[in-house]
Amino acid sequence: MSAPENSGTADLITLAAEAQDQLFREGRTANTFTDEPVSEAQFRAVYELIKFGPTSLNQQPLRVVLVRSQEARDRLVPLMTGRNQEKTSKAPLVAVLGADLDFHEELPRLVPFMDDPQALFADPAARAESAKFNTAIQIGYFILGVRAAGLAAGPMIGFDREGVTKEFFPDGRHAPLCVVNIGKPGPDAWMGRLPRLAYDEVVTSV
Repeated sequence: MSAPENSGTADLITLAAEAQDQLFREGRTANTFTDEPVSEAQFRAVYELIKFGPTSLNQQPLRVVLVRSQEARDRLVPLMTGRNQEKTSKAPLVAVLGADLDFHEELPRLVPFMDDPQALFADPAARAESAKFNTAIQIGYFILGVRAAGLAAGPMIGFDREGVTKEFFPDGRHAPLCVVNIGKPGPDAWMGRLPRLAYDEVVTSV
C-alpha cells in the first residue's frame, strides 16, 4: 500500500517513515478482523508502552475492561448501537475504556513532589471534567499503541452509556467513554481514507 499524500514533510519527522505510515498515514479504523486471538502478553505490551504518554499533572484516569469471556460479550453487544453490534460480536478482543472519576486518590504516588495534590480536585464536577479530558488523551495513545503492536483498532462511541456503566462499571466511580475492537484486520477492513483539513485551514500564527 502506498502512503497517502504527506506534503513532503515525512523527512522532517525523526520517526522512521514506515512507523509514521503504520501509526498515522496508513493506520485507520478497522471494521472487520480475522479470528486470530489477541494474547494477554500482546495487550500488556500495548499498555506498557502507552502508559508513558503525557497527561495533565501525570493523571492516569484511564481504566480498561477487557471483554474476553462470551458471557461478558453477550452483555456488551446489545448495548452497542447499529452496526457496532455486529463488529463487536466478531472482534477477537474488545476493550471498554472508562475514566476513573476518583483518579485523584492515586495522585500522592504519581506526583510525589507535591503536598496534598488531591486538594486540587476536591470539587467533584471539576474532577470529573479533568478525568474525562485526560482519559480522552489516553485513548488517543491507546489507539496508537494498538497500531504500534501490529494490530488494528476499531474505536466506537456509539453505545448505551448508562447500560455499559451498569454492566461493567457498577461501582459508580467510572464513566465509560469508548469501546475499542482490537485484532488483526480482516477482509475489507478499511473504508477509503477520508479527507483531512489542510495545514492552512488549521494553523495560524500570531
